[in-house]
Amino acid sequence: MRPTTKDLAKAAGVSLATVDRVLNNRPGVRKKTVKAVNEAIEKIGFVRNLSAANLAKSKRYRFRFMLPRRGDLFISELRERISETDRGLAAEGIEISHQEISQADPHLIARTLLKLSPDKVDGIALMAPESPQVRDAAIRLQEKGVQVVHLISGQLEMSDMDFVGIDNRAAGATAARLIGRFICGQQGKVMVVSETMNARDSLERRHGFDQVLRQDYPNLIALPSLETHGDQSRAQEIVLNTLRNNQDVIAAYIMSSEARSPLNALHCRTDPGELVVIAHELTERTRSALLNKEVDAIIAQNPGHLVRSSVRLLRARCDNREIMQSQEQIRIEILIQENLIPDGFAASYSAQ
Repeated sequence: MRPTTKDLAKAAGVSLATVDRVLNNRPGVRKKTVKAVNEAIEKIGFVRNLSAANLAKSKRYRFRFMLPRRGDLFISELRERISETDRGLAAEGIEISHQEISQADPHLIARTLLKLSPDKVDGIALMAPESPQVRDAAIRLQEKGVQVVHLISGQLEMSDMDFVGIDNRAAGATAARLIGRFICGQQGKVMVVSETMNARDSLERRHGFDQVLRQDYPNLIALPSLETHGDQSRAQEIVLNTLRNNQDVIAAYIMSSEARSPLNALHCRTDPGELVVIAHELTERTRSALLNKEVDAIIAQNPGHLVRSSVRLLRARCDNREIMQSQEQIRIEILIQENLIPDGFAASYSAQ
């Protein structure tokens, strides 16, 4: 039979109350006693039944997703999956919410984070551009006892914090490989479009993209990154100007998760199939673009998996449990017209 807390108390030579304080990291226990309990845990193979303990204490977890206020279709998809996961985990004592934050002002993001406290929230999944202000605020938040995971776009100098998302450098390299294969040796330029290059995911995708293009496809030249800032009129202007000034553009790589604006701009200027186009994330707009041959392939990550993985990581950190890394690896998925999930089954993709 599995050792109980009574067995642990007997093996450590302490009371049940002391065992409870050690297991729950409560103050008032001498280091010598903590060491004795931990040694007894190893000796008898004690494994705590966290579900039973949480049920007995009516423990609840409060997790919040901090998402960009200026988001479009992909962010809407994430919000839907957050609500879906909240409903699914309510019986397990897990409350999941989301909050919009401004992406343009790192000082405002930092102030928003610092207003959070352990009496309001147990953990956050943060999707925000990289900046020293956001980095420092996230560190201080963890020091206060609020767990933090970085969602989709991580902070380079915060490798000790958990990250949920695809390997963005590998995603950019994948885009370069696809374009190189689809182009079939033609000479020309590649237009690269992002919402902002302040985001770590876009920076890493660009690095991976350039590395493969320079190494294996000398026939292709990648142009400097264009930033739309999520503005349709700006996207239209910079895309049209680039195509007007570079008649030899034969491909386009849309790096950011929100592809609607650059795709609409390209649609106004080019015919379907005229350019090889690779975009990120499966949304209503990229789906229709793939079906209409405006896009040749989509590099996607499952939004449902992103949300559930964030929740599992936050809960494990709150419980001081070991993380099953293989379960939290987000796959890079390549979608083409032939393997696109039928529209009626789009919801099942996110629920996988």
